[in-house]
Amino acid sequence: MFLDPILSKRVRRVIGLSSGTSMDGMDAALVDIRGCGSETSVRLLAFTTLPFRPDIRERLARVAGIDGGPSREICLLNVEVAEAAAAAAEEVARKAAVPMEEVDLIGSHGQTICHLPGDDPRASLQIGEGAVVAERTGVTTVSNFRARDLAAGGQGAPLIPYVDWLLFRSEEEGRALLNLGGIANVTLLPRGLGLETVTAFDTGPGNMVIDGLSRILSADEAPFDRNGDRAGEGRLVEGLLTRLLEHPYFRERPPKSTGREVFGETFVEQVMEMGRALGASNEDLLATATELTARTVAQAIAVWVADPASVGRMIVSGGGIHNRTLMKRLSTLMKPIPVVRLEEMGFPSDAKEAIAFAVLANETAHGLPSNVPGATGARRAVVLGELVPGRSL
Repeated sequence: MFLDPILSKRVRRVIGLSSGTSMDGMDAALVDIRGCGSETSVRLLAFTTLPFRPDIRERLARVAGIDGGPSREICLLNVEVAEAAAAAAEEVARKAAVPMEEVDLIGSHGQTICHLPGDDPRASLQIGEGAVVAERTGVTTVSNFRARDLAAGGQGAPLIPYVDWLLFRSEEEGRALLNLGGIANVTLLPRGLGLETVTAFDTGPGNMVIDGLSRILSADEAPFDRNGDRAGEGRLVEGLLTRLLEHPYFRERPPKSTGREVFGETFVEQVMEMGRALGASNEDLLATATELTARTVAQAIAVWVADPASVGRMIVSGGGIHNRTLMKRLSTLMKPIPVVRLEEMGFPSDAKEAIAFAVLANETAHGLPSNVPGATGARRAVVLGELVPGRSL
């Protein structure tokens, strides 16, 4: 088997690449991985983020809009996102002073531009051609992770719960792993139990609505509410929040996932329109959007966790950890459950998803399933991703 030189190594050096729904750049994590399956252990060597060029980000936002984009633009971006991924892989290797020749695998999520888990047929599209990444870096690359889960009847998301279980399960306490990306998602790890007990789902918007409002209100000068400062100056508009909480997604039973198609530009425009009608200032709009994220996370735990008291702590990662107003509200709403950052578990919060795709690539190379049917709704566990051999194989 052509993967034997990789699989025979006691320690594999793997790069994970990810770009989330915020579309702000490419995250890259270089890790050492020992073992596979339940025996997996990971050591982070380096993490970096390379921002997308402004023109790429603008075009991504256009093709990822509710009405989609022209096929030619998608085709070009499929290669350009892959070039950005390859550059991020090379940069994180340089940062760790590791020659690319010593990297065994790359797991590249690419950029989601359309996610339709509720359609018939279910579909999700990530761009960032794995063949380009493999050719530029010379490293065997695993990409297109969501397609097989979709084919098995799942939603293709969330994909991280398997890695959450591998790295963060505990015999002593139940844990909720919350990622605050553009969309917020939570993985629930019961104390001392197996993978078959793990559940996970998207709770709703994470940073997406906050960032969308910030961009519009600042005429594109502030792509996000830094530290949550502007939200901290605003007041909660209860009438607006009540209407937003009536969105049908929040009442859907897991497994469920969502994306920009539901909480993207059109939703942000509706928030602005309703808020202005209620006399909301710019700061009030941001305060209410921030509360929407915190409230829907807390409600998801209260409603969809059979025994919320079994959750020993909530461990948070993703860009939303830098929003102090959001984190403060989460801590208040989740009491008595402590809310902590992923750093308490020995990993940088910003690097988690990139690390996860390195781990998923390692599982794929070993021929091991890594979706979680309890999270995605798939009929069965399946091996994820498509593999492109590197130049040395």
